[in-house]
Amino acid sequence: MAFRFLALLSLILGLATMAQAQPVVSPADQTAIRDVIQGQLEAFRRDDGDAAFGFASPMIQGMFGQSAIFMDMVRQGYRPVYRPRTFDFREIVELHGEIAQKVHVVGPDGKPVTAVYPMTQLPDGSWRINGCYLLAPDEHQA
Repeated sequence: MAFRFLALLSLILGLATMAQAQPVVSPADQTAIRDVIQGQLEAFRRDDGDAAFGFASPMIQGMFGQSAIFMDMVRQGYRPVYRPRTFDFREIVELHGEIAQKVHVVGPDGKPVTAVYPMTQLPDGSWRINGCYLLAPDEHQA
């Protein structure tokens, strides 16, 4: 009985470790990923919907179809990244099989959140944002 418990505990801890694994990402790709996210954040600040939408992956672009619809969604549901007071890049992790960049953000209301950006690499080697998850500081983070 104790052996089964320890085996189960080892499995759970192993899966938790895998979910938070630090993927191998080249320094050039790390820079490119951060540049894409920063470019989108700057486009949000300028209310440049076309530029912001351009940093989204083809899947995200297909979901929203138009930059105006995308920007409405961001304004309504993603205020911290739409109008951040500050943002600070953190580690790159693997999340559900995707490379994801964590960003510490202080939103316009002064509350900190962690924005997790799953990324996708296009055939030409460029990176695009494939979503965004906002986590409160006390939530379990990827």
